[in-house]
Amino acid sequence: MNIEELLKKQKEFYRSGATLPVKFRIQMLLKLYKCIRKYEKEINEAVKKDLGKCEFDGFMCETGLVLMELNYMIRHTFSYAKKHRVYTPIGQCIGSSYKKASPYGNVLIMSPWNYPFLLTMTPISDAIAAGNTIIVKPSAYSPASSEVIKKIIEECFPAQYVAVVTGGREENKELLNQKFDMIFFTGSQAVGKEILHKAADNLTPVVLELGGKNPCIVDSTAKIKLAAKRIVFGKFLNCGQTCVAPDYVICHSSVKEEFVEEVKKQIDKQFGDNILDNDEWGKIVNEKHFNRICNLIDESKVVCGGEKDINILKIAPTVMDNVTWDDKVMQEEIFGPVLPILTFDTYEELYSLFANKPKSLALYIFSEDKKNIDRTIEKCAFGGGCINDTIMQIALNSFGFGGVGESGMGSYHGKAGFDAFSHEKSIHKKVTWFDFPVRYNPHNNKVFNFLAHLYMR
Repeated sequence: MNIEELLKKQKEFYRSGATLPVKFRIQMLLKLYKCIRKYEKEINEAVKKDLGKCEFDGFMCETGLVLMELNYMIRHTFSYAKKHRVYTPIGQCIGSSYKKASPYGNVLIMSPWNYPFLLTMTPISDAIAAGNTIIVKPSAYSPASSEVIKKIIEECFPAQYVAVVTGGREENKELLNQKFDMIFFTGSQAVGKEILHKAADNLTPVVLELGGKNPCIVDSTAKIKLAAKRIVFGKFLNCGQTCVAPDYVICHSSVKEEFVEEVKKQIDKQFGDNILDNDEWGKIVNEKHFNRICNLIDESKVVCGGEKDINILKIAPTVMDNVTWDDKVMQEEIFGPVLPILTFDTYEELYSLFANKPKSLALYIFSEDKKNIDRTIEKCAFGGGCINDTIMQIALNSFGFGGVGESGMGSYHGKAGFDAFSHEKSIHKKVTWFDFPVRYNPHNNKVFNFLAHLYMR
């Protein structure tokens, strides 16, 4: 079935009303949950093949988070899908008002290669909960994961409901030439711009989950050992191929030397010697990205790591010190296991600096100074982040995850995910046993003044 025919079938299925009953949606979520549990071993093997992820990382960062999102949606979809009464002003006279979530209809989900299972199945879960039909396009750079995703989806759902389209640029182009009711994309800013441009042709709403150079602030009051431990974890998770990873550390000059030494210790403690031979240390997705990352490394500024092997696509955790804003590593998102360290002296200097930089997907701050923490969160523009930790904001269903400005638009996870794939209808209902005559011509000024007084209450 070609893409145009597939979308036509999905439109027919959606118009049949089959996806609208909440009971059906929950049944489908349960079916997907059970199927993922069934194929956990194959999922882990696939992400290991694509990215070298060990079994623990495969569960912690892929399968486990998807199961958590599915479980959340199974428990909350009924509540999110029902009518919610809202206040009706007294001036509206004898009526009631409510809001009701309605699915967009036929949605396209385009996912990336860095967390191929997580960033495909999580939005699928949200879109199913919201009542849509779905066409999914996983990345061509993670073929093993794409195949297991395709296997699971085809076992769970008919193609007219949820379908997977594999392939590369030609398939992407053909999909974007179709008229969907909503597009959800996770990936690079460059591709995000292209998708937004194509969506504009049909006035199609989009959610864009992009990336950027996420700053990590370490100030003079930070607990340096703990900061180094958590930054090393967050930066080098999945070999740095994480959209919310700290892209660089900007450290207060008074504690920079201490911080660098602690980072070195943590890299040794967390990854050990001969890291390129460590089976739990993953790989760069392909040779193109391997060469791009290597090209960002200035050997004269490397104070830790730097080892690499193109034959196995591995780069050791690498720390660069005395980095400046003019260095090549600071001109683009790194998306790899390279940690540049810069310095600052005052928070005002930071605020002025960040004001002239693109808005990041994440910001992290390590500090014991509540005043500076609060001011930083208030003054800096970013999607989300952590105080005295990294990465962990993506593991919560209780609030949305998303970017702002150059780092994306819209959010998902938990209720935000349900909302991302829904349009909220606003409904006002009037009684029919009474019709207030004042709104009709001819108008009476005294009554008008009385009503104006009511509206102001």
